[in-house]
Amino acid sequence: MRCIALLRNVNQGQRGHPSTADILAAFADAGCSDAVPFQSNGTVRFDSDEPAEVTATVTASIEARTGLERDCFWIPFTVLVEVVDAHGATSEPRRYEFTLHRGATIDPADPRVMQQAAARRCRIVDAGPGWTLTRNDREGEGNATPVIEGLTAGRATSRGLPTLVRLVDRFSD
Repeated sequence: MRCIALLRNVNQGQRGHPSTADILAAFADAGCSDAVPFQSNGTVRFDSDEPAEVTATVTASIEARTGLERDCFWIPFTVLVEVVDAHGATSEPRRYEFTLHRGATIDPADPRVMQQAAARRCRIVDAGPGWTLTRNDREGEGNATPVIEGLTAGRATSRGLPTLVRLVDRFSD
């Protein structure tokens, strides 16, 4: 199965962050030597029938190699394609963020969810198991991760919708 991994809090090439070589070596340790990085933010395409095991190994390997603790989330590529098909043509793509988390599906119509999102100047417009799509009130703001972390009481990581569109374009066969 083709999957996309999103590592949390990664800016490859910056001091204090895992390098591209560290990340690719971690995927090789997990049996995915054909993993392909996308941009320099910890987004990686990989193929596996056991993606949860792969990302657990990647997390442990990055920490062993670098001493840096990073979370690694994954999602089937087909789900990203569906999100991009449904939302990629919006007239304001820079207002949208796609977030991966380890919680259950978040109900965008739940009053508690709406209240927490509104306090951060955003709203959740779509969601599925372990993911959300959030629209920020202001272009260029990044409010999705703290909202989702508050709702799930766990870590999350986000990428902008324009990044998803480019990712789907690059890896679609």
